[in-house]
Amino acid sequence: MFELHPRLLADTQSLGDLSLCRVLLARDSQYPWLILVPRIADLREIHHLPAPQQQQLMQESCAVAALMEQALHPDKINVAALGNLVPQLHLHHVARFGTDPAWPGPIWGARPAVPYSAQDLQREADNWRARLATLSGFVPQLA
Repeated sequence: MFELHPRLLADTQSLGDLSLCRVLLARDSQYPWLILVPRIADLREIHHLPAPQQQQLMQESCAVAALMEQALHPDKINVAALGNLVPQLHLHHVARFGTDPAWPGPIWGARPAVPYSAQDLQREADNWRARLATLSGFVPQLA
């Protein structure tokens, strides 16, 4: 049975589901940051997926990256499958700007996270749900 890793639960807000992945919003307000997690129990690596699901993951990742690019016009979209602290497979999608606090370096460990206020988190989650609703098969999960 699929369950989110406790750290992902603590550090994110669930936005909803695509065909394969749960879409999460990272609670660090310094960066526009979405995370895709394939809804498959005990999955650790992309290459552990059967080929059709690998392709589905890539399609969903590209759709989210394109959506972020269209909505935010960043200087770069960083997509990464890091999992040293959270072994559950998850793909980070971070819109980067030359003005962001970690530019041009990686965001990990650059600065402590700055959480959204409850009101700002709700507003940001609602905005992303509305954008994600334009993607085929997106099912929103309301907080």
